[in-house]
Amino acid sequence: MTKKPFRLSPYQVQFLIVVGFAAVGYALYLRYLAIELSQVALACDAGLQTMICKARSVATVLFKNSVFGIVALVVATLNLMRPSIVLLTVGIVAAGLGIVLYNVVLSGLAIGLFILGFARPAPATA
Repeated sequence: MTKKPFRLSPYQVQFLIVVGFAAVGYALYLRYLAIELSQVALACDAGLQTMICKARSVATVLFKNSVFGIVALVVATLNLMRPSIVLLTVGIVAAGLGIVLYNVVLSGLAIGLFILGFARPAPATA
């Protein structure tokens, strides 16, 4: 019994493109309008309790501990062994957030593993 190779449908590719752009867009928003903008940083450090300050503190804790890169690398390794659309989606989100939010090395390695996950032998023709 042969296993069917992992291939994405056009709808899945469109979904992954939208999710990837949304993740990178939100990461850019966090980085340049919440983490690096000095007025927001000073207000949040002074004790302002808004959603952007909470998102800033959560993102800061996560990228200082390399959570985005580690999650992306673990999911990419799992996707390499057993590919699925769910793992690919979670990995693209984690890698996109990691690339923008200072976890470049681990997230870049994870993206390489995701690309390698598509390099499977072609099915044999009779």
